[in-house]
Amino acid sequence: METNKRRALGRGLEELFYNEPIDYNKVEEKIITESKQEEIIMVKLDELRSNPYQPRKVFDENSLQELASSIKEHGVFQPIIIKKSIKGYEIIAGERRVKASKIAGLEEIPAIVRDFSDTQMMEIALLENLQRENLNAIEEATAYQKLLETLSLTQEELAKRLGKSRSHITNMLGLLSLPAEIQKDVSDKKISMGHARVLSKLENQDQQKELTEKVISDGLSVRQLEDLTQSKEKFARTHEIKHYRQENHEYQYIEEELCERLGTKVKIKNNKIEISFVNGNDLNRLLEIMNLETRR
Repeated sequence: METNKRRALGRGLEELFYNEPIDYNKVEEKIITESKQEEIIMVKLDELRSNPYQPRKVFDENSLQELASSIKEHGVFQPIIIKKSIKGYEIIAGERRVKASKIAGLEEIPAIVRDFSDTQMMEIALLENLQRENLNAIEEATAYQKLLETLSLTQEELAKRLGKSRSHITNMLGLLSLPAEIQKDVSDKKISMGHARVLSKLENQDQQKELTEKVISDGLSVRQLEDLTQSKEKFARTHEIKHYRQENHEYQYIEEELCERLGTKVKIKNNKIEISFVNGNDLNRLLEIMNLETRR
């Protein structure tokens, strides 16, 4: 009986992972709605350890403090998802809630135990972080790489399932070709993702390192760095394969520019601009990029 239940849940997850686009909230919603009330247990915080596939290495302290204050006042409403391990439990989803609960002084937290495979644990951890958290550029790129390898997808397929543009996926993956010290500068926010994207197009690692130092010391903007590297004779570039759509129209170059900047699908048709987003968190990400604030 239990085996059949696990298989059914596994099939359900597989369907979710292969729908277009993937929405992490549906994955968690499915787990919670399929769980009976008696399956939600209280687990001691000191019995929990991080998901080994968790892509996030740095958690924003201010954000954790805010969540801890909310938990102190209202408690933890949504159970975390965990897996039984040899000693205690591994967190599949909800690590921020665990960390914030510790800050709030709690000793235990509501949880649902599920017997996931290592592959499913990786997929869920990556999806949660991509769609719910603000990963730094290197963490995001690493998450894309792991999803490509785990699900055996092409970049085009991954872009569709995440509701992103193909160029965004390609550009992010390009950051992983940068030297480790430059990747660290990106993670430490010494240079922006925009700077890193320009640098990743260059072949010569020594030039990449020199330019990184110049960006940091001189405070160069992304545009200034682009201007500095315009000379193709002086700065050799990696070979880029351009994918042109068969449909050509007046605003195609604007579509491509917006796709590049927003990291999602953009379509211009009948004097309308359509910008795709996966869920509320993805919409907030787009609003932040466009420097817009919502008013309630």
